[in-house]
Amino acid sequence: MKALIYQGPNIRAIEDRPKPELIDAGDAIIKMLKTTICGTDLHILKGDVATCTPGRILGHEGVGVVDSVGPAVTAFHKGDHVLISCVSACGKCEYCRRGMYSHCLTGGWILGNKIDGTQAEYVRTPHADTSLYPIPAGADEEALVMLSDILPTGFECGVLNGKVAPGSTVAIVGAGPIGLATLLTAQFYSPAQIIMIDLDANRLLVAKHFGATDIINSASGRAKETVMEMTQGKGVDTAIEAVGIPATFELCQQIVAAGGTIANIGVHGVPVALHLEKLWDRNISITTRLVDTVSMPMLLKSLSANKIDAKLLITHRFKFDEILEAYDTFTHAADTKSLKVIIEVD
Repeated sequence: MKALIYQGPNIRAIEDRPKPELIDAGDAIIKMLKTTICGTDLHILKGDVATCTPGRILGHEGVGVVDSVGPAVTAFHKGDHVLISCVSACGKCEYCRRGMYSHCLTGGWILGNKIDGTQAEYVRTPHADTSLYPIPAGADEEALVMLSDILPTGFECGVLNGKVAPGSTVAIVGAGPIGLATLLTAQFYSPAQIIMIDLDANRLLVAKHFGATDIINSASGRAKETVMEMTQGKGVDTAIEAVGIPATFELCQQIVAAGGTIANIGVHGVPVALHLEKLWDRNISITTRLVDTVSMPMLLKSLSANKIDAKLLITHRFKFDEILEAYDTFTHAADTKSLKVIIEVD
């Protein structure tokens, strides 16, 4: 089968690999139909994720058709169309029982990280009964790809961890795909103000279209001052970091209000400064999280009921043999105006 391989920092290639086989009784083999590229894949390619070693098939998102299942799998059968969760969960260990599927002792974020992932013609998915979701008849499978990771990540790590509430003031630093997914799901809670901050003018216009009440281009160097002017000098109740670099986490510390919350989503590959000398008396909370995908059933219902339009996030489509071009398009988003790309495998 064809697969996209991480060969080392800044090196990727399409290779022929053997079709995966069932290893454990709870495994399923999925014939991929559609997949996508995540910002985390770019962090891997930069060498930021030490757990992903050269030779790995990348990807942790997508939809497909069940090709075969192990003897312990009872919820799925050959031919079922399924949504693949980016997080594999046994459902039995201490962390799974606490709803922390991302820290599952035999799963977690392993697809495209510790085991081969979804940017291939076939993928082996462990713990199939608790890590796959049946696709409702007539559902838009392109839109569902956004549920594998980006929408639950924005919702759980940003909106829920950030304690977004009716009437609150929210700033999302980073208008990339994950920041925009956070913006879409933050509106479930009717905050009074959602300020989107980014360097990219095009993405800020998209954010405005998606429902941001205010946009700030941080290229001006006055993002902090502008937020303070908008909030009568108080700052925001929730500052969400959706990039993963020191400058954006620094900005969140500067604009959070007393009693507020900084919710980190970004994948950080280098150290960042925590300014306790300024924050120690501010009654703020700082949260971190890897998506657990516990919100997937709710988001699936919301998508099916047209309460959220996930296809807004899709800007480009490619065939699998064009996946290197898809990576180039996604990597140079400022030039290509890309958000999420769909890669048609079959």
